[in-house]
Amino acid sequence: MIRREKKSRKLRGWRSHGWGSVGQHRDRGSQGGRPVGMSKEKWSWAVKYGKSWYGKKGFVNPTRASPKVITLRQLVQMIEGSRITPINEGGETVYDLAALGYGKLIGGSKIQSKLTVRVPSLSERARQRVEEVGGKVILTE
Repeated sequence: MIRREKKSRKLRGWRSHGWGSVGQHRDRGSQGGRPVGMSKEKWSWAVKYGKSWYGKKGFVNPTRASPKVITLRQLVQMIEGSRITPINEGGETVYDLAALGYGKLIGGSKIQSKLTVRVPSLSERARQRVEEVGGKVILTE
């Protein structure tokens, strides 16, 4: 039933106006669908579904440039699948990773065939594994 008249008109002379002796209608209670109360009335939801609700979210520097990385395994798979076309330079077949958009070669696995790879940067393990089988690495800028 809708209250037609204000409660304050009816309850003159009563200190709490029917809102009890502790809070006197001063607090806001449950907040409904708004995203508040995650540490109070909606704590069970926050524990179950909102695992990242609290804590630091971090900051990603927008000006930091990270190179696109390729592993030796991915490189061999691309060569075997004919997705990379080599360049002929003085009788050698050279795979130019910088032309493909890759900035770094890392040693994700061992390789069986010898390769000549041109890349801007690489890890020490990738260099070891390419040179173990008789391959060559050319560093570019």
